[in-house]
Amino acid sequence: MHVYFGTYTRDRDEGVYRGRLDPDTGGLTVEAGYGGVTDPSFLTLHPGGGMLYAVNESDRDSGVTAFAIDRDTGDLSVVGGASIASGRGACHVAVDPAGAAAVVSYYGSGTVASFPLDRAGVPGEAVSVYQHEGSSLDPQRQEGPHAHSTSFDPTGRFALSCDLGIDQVKVHRFDQAAATLTPHDPPAFGLHPGAGPRHLAFHPTRPLVYIINELDATVTVAAWDATAGTLTRRQVVSTLPEGFDGRRSTAEVLVHPSGRFVYGSNRGHDSLVVYAVDPDDGTLTLYGFVDAGGAEPRNFNFDPTRRWAVVCHQNGDTVRVFAVDADRGGLTPVGEPVAVPMPVCVKFLEGG
Repeated sequence: MHVYFGTYTRDRDEGVYRGRLDPDTGGLTVEAGYGGVTDPSFLTLHPGGGMLYAVNESDRDSGVTAFAIDRDTGDLSVVGGASIASGRGACHVAVDPAGAAAVVSYYGSGTVASFPLDRAGVPGEAVSVYQHEGSSLDPQRQEGPHAHSTSFDPTGRFALSCDLGIDQVKVHRFDQAAATLTPHDPPAFGLHPGAGPRHLAFHPTRPLVYIINELDATVTVAAWDATAGTLTRRQVVSTLPEGFDGRRSTAEVLVHPSGRFVYGSNRGHDSLVVYAVDPDDGTLTLYGFVDAGGAEPRNFNFDPTRRWAVVCHQNGDTVRVFAVDADRGGLTPVGEPVAVPMPVCVKFLEGG
């Protein structure tokens, strides 16, 4: 299957890299790199599989670039893009389940924007732009809003935006026909001061959301009411071992497709934390920690067979494949780290 990596380009022309993963052995090879976008840190795929989207994480012309995918070879070609003048530091892009819109979160300006997608999946001019307001506990990191990600709920009716700077998850109603976002009532779910919500993940079968908080290295478990569009706090757990006194910074949270385990990445500790999901109420119990296999683990992802996980090491210039124990939740490194410059995000596409 095809594997795509988003990176920070710095002084390189190429920013998105393509490789292949052997679903039988977990062997990973990197085959090509593509230009056309500066610092394409975060990626996502169109639900139809024919388009790859990359943010441009810069303070100039920051937005989203669309790459058409050759399903046989996996090759990419730039076919369009869109941005907003007020947006700085685009750091995340999500596409709704129906493929009607791409929603970009701007860390630098604390803005969230929706861009309609045409039938081919090419983005047009923004039809919704929302500027977050406020601040929170940390004077360096929370002096203002910093939208860090947006995730659609499984129904596609709501879009939830994590804002690290104001300790809130903003809730928007999504109009698929118009590709627009409208603030919900209530408009936000508040987290504890100084949390710094970064990303979230929905449970695959239950009305639960797991929010990873960057600044204090915690995960908030919340119940999701898909009818009312509301979150209710159930639990807050640490992502780090008891007594750890080093740098605290998280990056990604994922729920295993089985729904039995939740994983988070720790920067500084350079680990993946593994939790078991309580089968009754969805709360988390610490299972253990896995060495991430490189410096500054960012995004990681499970392949479509659920047998493998690939972890990006931003400061290690490598990615690493792990075998996934579906019964116990464990991760075991496979082979040697594979060179990719400043990798941030990994996405899989079956084909080829």
